[in-house]
Amino acid sequence: MNLLKEKGIPLDKQIKTWQEIVKRPYERELVDNYTRTRQILLNGIETQAWNFKHCFVRKCDDLELNKILVNIRRIEDMQQTTVNWLSPYKQTVLDTTLGYEQVAVDLTAWLAQNEDDEYVKETFNFGLLEDFDHLYRYSQFAKMVEDTNPDIILHNMTDVVVGRPTQYHHNDNALRIRNHYDKDKTSPKTKVHILTLISAEQQTHNYYAEHGFMFGNNDLKQLYAEICDVEEEHVTMYETLVDPNESVFEKWLVHEFCEACNYYNCYKDEKDERLKLIWEEMLGMEIEHLKIAARHFEKEEKRDSTEIIGEEIVLPCHFESQKEYVTNILQNETSKRVIDNGKYSNVDKLDDNWESYKVQKAVSKNSAPSEKAIHLSIQAFGRDIALADSTLLNSQSKLIEKAKQKLYNAPDTVDCEEYKKFSKVKEVDL
Repeated sequence: MNLLKEKGIPLDKQIKTWQEIVKRPYERELVDNYTRTRQILLNGIETQAWNFKHCFVRKCDDLELNKILVNIRRIEDMQQTTVNWLSPYKQTVLDTTLGYEQVAVDLTAWLAQNEDDEYVKETFNFGLLEDFDHLYRYSQFAKMVEDTNPDIILHNMTDVVVGRPTQYHHNDNALRIRNHYDKDKTSPKTKVHILTLISAEQQTHNYYAEHGFMFGNNDLKQLYAEICDVEEEHVTMYETLVDPNESVFEKWLVHEFCEACNYYNCYKDEKDERLKLIWEEMLGMEIEHLKIAARHFEKEEKRDSTEIIGEEIVLPCHFESQKEYVTNILQNETSKRVIDNGKYSNVDKLDDNWESYKVQKAVSKNSAPSEKAIHLSIQAFGRDIALADSTLLNSQSKLIEKAKQKLYNAPDTVDCEEYKKFSKVKEVDL
């Protein structure tokens, strides 16, 4: 499918009434878990597109072009409201948080497996293990605070066990800077994959920053603050993969292409017929936005748009269970760390002056909320909240052993021996 040859919805037909903007939410208890993840992702896709156009207009002195940009941006703001407000009010912040982390895990795993650039794939896999651990930490509080079985949200599609421990995710943020792709040599697919993940991670950061205060439990607030900080690092890690030498018109074209590809993928996969119609309409709107961006790109740069986005659609967000792939990455890469010059190393090869030790010691000198989550779970249930087959559950102590750093660990770090005990304790009745 060449999106530039598809029929879109004319821009003057895209303004909606308030009644059309606000749709009936999905049912918390009945919705398919991957309908929820699609809704979360598309919310982030729209927010990123809206943000980009604000930045574009602030740097653009062309009045006629600005009129087009601000009108498209207004439409995207309406789209974002529609998508975001499909979440039901009965869905708690923790419910939605588990959904956000399921997006991060299963989306990143899908993108990594379908990514042709090995360096980009390695970066995706690195972030994957961190989001996987976030899901585990939040799951402790879902059970403790709201008595929620995480599988009410996850539907047994994503495992809940320890990953690369969150306390090790805090880095000198400069180390998160990756080597960027070459805009003239990189495929449209890679560009769309990266922008999709930037959008998802940025939205996750914003959600945690905007909702973490809503809990009376101070330990849970601190966990949101800790993981929100990691999401800031993730945005840095993924956005620095993008070639900064792309022109603003090139970036606009890629943004619109990314939006249209994601809506098409969600439309194609959606099981909820009512939401499928919403994704289909949004796709029609985005096709028109893409055509407008293509016309301006070709006018300004005297190049064909297909040089940037090709002639085929990209499928960047197919959601399905990624347990096997994630387990493989878990068993092989928990010891990996980011170092300078866009490279990676292992914990046993880190220099004692590794920059991130200073950051970790500064933020976790009293305790790490992510480690305290496990201590509290042990106090409440005698063990952690974990969901996986027995082989993976019983390997948690080995995963911790591989991941453990030789120099700095938070004073309340849960050690390997504690995790070994979990294999001898009955799983919590969820």
